[in-house]
Amino acid sequence: MARILALFFIILFVVGIYPQEIPPLPEISINVGPSSGENPQTLVVTLEILLVLTVLTLAPSILILFTSFTRVLIVFSFLRNGLGTRMTPPTQVLIGIALFLTFLIMQPVFNDMWNSAVVPYMNKEISYKEMFGRIMDREKEFMLGELVNHHNEDDIFVIANSAGVKIDKIEDAPFSVLVPAFILGELEVGFKMGVLLYIPFIVVDMIVASILLAMGMIMIPPIFVSLPFKVLLFVMVNGWDLVIGGLIKSFAH
Repeated sequence: MARILALFFIILFVVGIYPQEIPPLPEISINVGPSSGENPQTLVVTLEILLVLTVLTLAPSILILFTSFTRVLIVFSFLRNGLGTRMTPPTQVLIGIALFLTFLIMQPVFNDMWNSAVVPYMNKEISYKEMFGRIMDREKEFMLGELVNHHNEDDIFVIANSAGVKIDKIEDAPFSVLVPAFILGELEVGFKMGVLLYIPFIVVDMIVASILLAMGMIMIPPIFVSLPFKVLLFVMVNGWDLVIGGLIKSFAH
């Protein structure tokens, strides 16, 4: 034990006499100014990287607020609750299906943005300001099309009046008004489609509950008996095809 303690103190003494130098930290600098000879209408590489990182950070919000994702997921949630299957299909599966359906539904919009805005900017035919303008114009056209298609134009005026913004027609609505109106319209359409999905399942529940009550089997929860019948009915009518097909057809590009 004494030898171990002596060795320990010798090591501390040597380290104290010959301390190790801490290596200096590398310096990091980011230049945001335009490089020499570069077109001022073109974003420098640093700003492009910052722009990409910003878009990736805001990707979940963009996906929810500017695409068809909200309506699709709401309808799927109503469908699962109407069937009474609780966590079947799992939430991850529903989100995955809604995500790929969103890419399918939004493909014409994304293609127009790419061909009319991104490709000309990459070819240095337009400035980045015009590129953003074309992208926002195409997104605005999609949102207005959905609101008009489902007769939800009044949502724009409701949001505008609440925010104190005066507009004469829906085309003049700024994005600060159009985005909340679009989300409100998507919620309304999603709930309407969910109610239509609920009706046949409610009928099955009422029939099963009436039969059990007539037989005096009041101690058996009706949902335990009606669940297999609802699933069987949904499978027999090819329910998934009807729901997904109806969702795709409900969007006007």
